[in-house]
Order: sequence, then C-alpha cells, then structure tokens
Amino acid sequence: MPGLSPALRLLQAPLGCRVLPKVYISGKPARTPTSPAEQAVGISVLFTSFLAPAGWVLHHLDHYKKGSGA
Repeated sequence: MPGLSPALRLLQAPLGCRVLPKVYISGKPARTPTSPAEQAVGISVLFTSFLAPAGWVLHHLDHYKKGSGA
C-alpha cells in the first residue's frame, strides 16, 4: 500500500515533540483599566450576539414548523 505511507506521516506529524517558548504570566494590573461603561457595553454586545439569534428562531418557530410547503 504505497498511498498509506504519506497519510501515516501526516497523522504522526502533530505527535512530534516541539520545544515551545516559555510563557511569562504577569500578575500586574492592566496599564489602562476598563471603565464600568466599557464593561457594560462589552457585556451587552456579548449577550446580544448570543441571544438575538436564539430569539429570532423562537419568534419564527411556527414558520419553521410549517416547512417549505413543497
């Protein structure tokens, strides 16, 4: 099976050991703190991006139940 050898090499490639650079984690506070208004806007956008599509589907559920009618 000559075609199997390249496939096996592709599957074994992620298993190879690689040296990764050390990550430095800092416990310092942020240079520019986020204001409460910025936090509120961010949380609002986050929740809207998740809840708006779900609300759309629930609002049009009867239309989806009927199907295309064809």
